[in-house]
Amino acid sequence: MNYFENPESTARIRRITEMENRLNRIGTALKIAEGCPDVLDAVREDVRALSAYFEGPLWREDFEADEAGSLPQELKRGVLSEDALYDLLTEYDALKVQMQEADKRQE
Repeated sequence: MNYFENPESTARIRRITEMENRLNRIGTALKIAEGCPDVLDAVREDVRALSAYFEGPLWREDFEADEAGSLPQELKRGVLSEDALYDLLTEYDALKVQMQEADKRQE
């Protein structure tokens, strides 16, 4: 099946790839962010976009397309893992709160 002949499939693949890249950038930032709020600020837009994607209808549509076997086998799709995505966003929020509390204690 040629996924790139169908405009809807092409848009879906691009969206999943974009969100996968955002997921990876956030994951990397969280690994190095301890004590460095600038790192969290650097991925703020990625977090906003990924949260909107996850909370909106597109994530579910992409997830269902994957479940139906409608995506290329070689497509990286970690972003379609509900647990991984939720855990990453929760970890980001928790670390951000932790850093804000640390800043308040230093004032």
